[in-house]
Amino acid sequence: MGDDRGRTVAGHSDGYEEFAASRAGHLFRSACLLTSGDTHLAEDLVQETLGRMYAVWGRATRVDNPAGYAQTVLVRVFLAHRRRRSSGERPAALLPEASGRRAAGTPGTGTAEAVGTQDDAALRLDLLGALARLPAKDRAVLVLRYWEDRSVEETAEAMRVSPTAVRVRSSRALAKVRELLGGSITEFAGR
Repeated sequence: MGDDRGRTVAGHSDGYEEFAASRAGHLFRSACLLTSGDTHLAEDLVQETLGRMYAVWGRATRVDNPAGYAQTVLVRVFLAHRRRRSSGERPAALLPEASGRRAAGTPGTGTAEAVGTQDDAALRLDLLGALARLPAKDRAVLVLRYWEDRSVEETAEAMRVSPTAVRVRSSRALAKVRELLGGSITEFAGR
């Protein structure tokens, strides 16, 4: 009897380790975008996602696209995390009073001159800063639609909202990102 149980556990993980190893990097990059560059939270989200995928692995292998299903699980884990009361607490290097004075001169304020003279690393930081200022659901829509290249319907299904809600959120979120970047988004596309 003990041998049967061991085979069941081993059989349950058939292919899971390979799947997790091949998808972890992509899930982490998506999680970094969702969390606006918070790598520690991104690691936690990926770990939670892979844990949930393991729990349903026998059923998930029957899914047409396990990688897409994992992305959906990641977004849902992220949104569930954002709903928790403790998700707004973050350690800060500066006291709030000091960071308010410093923020006026930092990159990411959206001025075209500051963005135009920075290298690619600074550009990424500006984009992550703009994403960080968006509500969690708007950020999730942008990541799914433009980073993951999902259709409106796939995004709606992953977020459990209507396709109309995805289109509206996408439009408003893009407008907000353009506003935060000072309307210089065309400069970024030309790089």
